[in-house]
Amino acid sequence: MKPIVQALVDALGAGSVKTGDAIEPRHLGDWSGKATSNPLAVVLPRSTAEVATVLRLCNEARQGVVPQGGLTGLAGGAIPSSGDICLSLERMVGIEEIDPASATMTVLAGTTLQTVQEAALAAGFEFALDLGARGSCQIGGNLATNAGGVRVVQSGTARDQVLGLEVVTADGSVLSSMSKMVKNNTGYDLRHLFIGSEGTLGIITRAVLRLKPRRAARSTALCAVKDYDSAVGLLRALQAHFGDEVGAFEIMWPDFFDFGVSLTRTKKSPFGAAYPLYALIEQAGFSDDGGERFGAALNMQLEAGGLLDAVVAQSQAETQALWAIREATAELPVKLDPINFDVSLPIGEIGRFVDACREAFARRWPGHYAVYFGHIGDSNLHVTVDGRSIPGVSAEEVDHVLYSLVRDYQGSISAEHGIGVLKRPFLGYSRSPSELAVMRAIKDALDPRHILNPGKVLPLS
Repeated sequence: MKPIVQALVDALGAGSVKTGDAIEPRHLGDWSGKATSNPLAVVLPRSTAEVATVLRLCNEARQGVVPQGGLTGLAGGAIPSSGDICLSLERMVGIEEIDPASATMTVLAGTTLQTVQEAALAAGFEFALDLGARGSCQIGGNLATNAGGVRVVQSGTARDQVLGLEVVTADGSVLSSMSKMVKNNTGYDLRHLFIGSEGTLGIITRAVLRLKPRRAARSTALCAVKDYDSAVGLLRALQAHFGDEVGAFEIMWPDFFDFGVSLTRTKKSPFGAAYPLYALIEQAGFSDDGGERFGAALNMQLEAGGLLDAVVAQSQAETQALWAIREATAELPVKLDPINFDVSLPIGEIGRFVDACREAFARRWPGHYAVYFGHIGDSNLHVTVDGRSIPGVSAEEVDHVLYSLVRDYQGSISAEHGIGVLKRPFLGYSRSPSELAVMRAIKDALDPRHILNPGKVLPLS
């Protein structure tokens, strides 16, 4: 046993340090599918104090540490190398407090998103962040990657849901800024340094989350539009009508829509015809009118020609059936050999980008199969290419084609999945040399020995 592993066993106990065959396979990788290696050990602390002890000992030994949450990431941010120690937050679970006056919830970082959502509802509030992996992903990981999800158009990203944060830095110091205050202009706002840093600057251990008033009703409709510009027009018309009651606006091009329909129970489209583009829309209001206002607004758009057809859910079962088409993303790793992309582009350019991307792929690989979908209200597009449709072509080749287009359109190579290891070579496509220099300076200041999530986010200089 290596000295650092023995030191961790001595400090935390043998039950909190797993090595060799005792390491469960799930700690070897995430949903990215990237090839993995067995880590030196997996450490499972139960408290912030234990996380601090682990980092202090590892920093002294110059030992790399890879933080792990629910392991649902798609960029390889939680994948260890053979010489790393994984620090799993799965034992740091629980809701410490719900403060109705402040409309906040204080949670440990290993708590799942679904647990937070359910506790908020039980207390008469809502937690705005929502994504398909809600039952597995952890709040710490959501914040470390600044997760987005389906309701960013209404409530913002993960960083917008946080008031306070507790973080352990590389040397074992605990930064506790567990504020419940909305206004707090006391120097640098350190929480935003760690949110989105993917565990490369510090490990999030606790958070104070913002809660929102519980909306009385959610109405859902699947809509068909003639083209992308019409979809943007529909979004803006509904936002002008409902304001922030537009809770989700999910766009599906026919390739993805047909894929999603094929996985539903009935395997039949809710429409009697095929259309050029589909939008799954949610209106979430504070008064329950049975969906009358939503239906009337959609009828107005039908009459104005901004909408070709619409199916409005009349029950919870019908709502779930419509969302099942969009949430077919969970089946992408099962049904395809997915090469996934999560990019941001100026909203007005997304339709043209999709056309350019199709053309670029078809020119190089005529038999390729790809699906397109996204949250256009927050400028986020997802593209998944089936690796089986382009035999002999590496994921890196596909990356280069798509990310070069993103650079041409002045977009972002990562909208919500983070950089991890998979997007690391392309970070310079979306960030300037001066920005990268500042990022490296911050990394050097907070983690001078570079023990935290080594080899992630920042490209080699």
